[in-house]
Amino acid sequence: MDSDRIVAHLRDLVAFDTTSRNSNLPIVDHIEGVLRPLGFALERVPDATGAKANLWATIGPADVPGYVLSGHTDVVPVDGQAWESDPFALTEKNGRLYGRGACDMKGFLAVCLAAAPAMARADLKRPIHLAFSYDEEVGCVGARGLVARLQEKPVRPLACFVGEPTRMGVVVGHKGKRSVAVTVRGHTVHSSLAPQGVNAVEFAALLVAKIRAVADRLAAGGARDGLYDVPFSTAHVGVLKGGTALNIVSDRAEILFEVRAIGADDPDALLAEIEAHAREALEPRMQAVDPQAGFSFDVYAGFPGLDTAPEAEVVTLAKRLAGRNEHSKVAYGTEAGLFSELAGIPTVVIGPGDIAQAHQANEWIERSELEACGRFVGEVVREATRG
Repeated sequence: MDSDRIVAHLRDLVAFDTTSRNSNLPIVDHIEGVLRPLGFALERVPDATGAKANLWATIGPADVPGYVLSGHTDVVPVDGQAWESDPFALTEKNGRLYGRGACDMKGFLAVCLAAAPAMARADLKRPIHLAFSYDEEVGCVGARGLVARLQEKPVRPLACFVGEPTRMGVVVGHKGKRSVAVTVRGHTVHSSLAPQGVNAVEFAALLVAKIRAVADRLAAGGARDGLYDVPFSTAHVGVLKGGTALNIVSDRAEILFEVRAIGADDPDALLAEIEAHAREALEPRMQAVDPQAGFSFDVYAGFPGLDTAPEAEVVTLAKRLAGRNEHSKVAYGTEAGLFSELAGIPTVVIGPGDIAQAHQANEWIERSELEACGRFVGEVVREATRG
């Protein structure tokens, strides 16, 4: 596949500011404009507001199972980052292509678009589906609606390849994640009367200590999976805030925390343990002073883990198409668990670029990575012609 054609598509895609807070409809319009003249069947799966949409694009026969190439259209913000070039204007230097989303993951989308004419020309015995979602970066939000739509379709795809950055290695697993917001309700009094109040900051700190205790237990003696760089489940507090002044007992505090679980652990069970501590050990002390005091838990984002068996057919296929022998697991999350667990589609993660470059200022991807991905997608197309 001509790398210049890939780069041309990448330049077009990077120019769209698809930060998750924005609508992705302009980039969906653009992608449809590339695919529609080639004969792709296009279906949008919108969000509740109509301001965002997933795109499901299919070429080839509709009555047999085929292959899914999956990616997300949104990117993380550039706010506060020191970029050396315009993040929304692709810049090439020494074989590297710089721009927001160049690595995560518009490079993969660009490869798919560059390969689309070959897909349209091929004598496909099995269909190829392009699944492009919204709001992956804020908790794999959009793909849920797309997966729900796939569950209604009469034919389930044979395999799904999620093109997150893996340097074209075959990834068979990633951790499941739950993101939780906790509101702590206290009872405010003057600090000289502290025992008559309920200090929300202090009780928040006690819950944070419990979260850390869970994390320490998992690190010291929890289940292990050596294919991960961090081979155990983790718990992490990202935000703790509350209070207004030293001489005021705070009546409100907030905690943002997460758990990331390997396949041997249930992330919901870990959350249940943490919430049970709040309900059973902390709230009675708080409510003895003020019955309205306590904790509110909101699991506001998350995704299931991916745990595809290394001997599964989709893994063997991905290795053959990519010319690779090894497989691995990664700590970061993707939409692959949704396709695998909820839609029942055998799934692996394989895509161009290095996750270390994702979300950074001066995000980049090597042209050689795009070329390697182009060869892989070309092999997917050839596989689809074999039936």
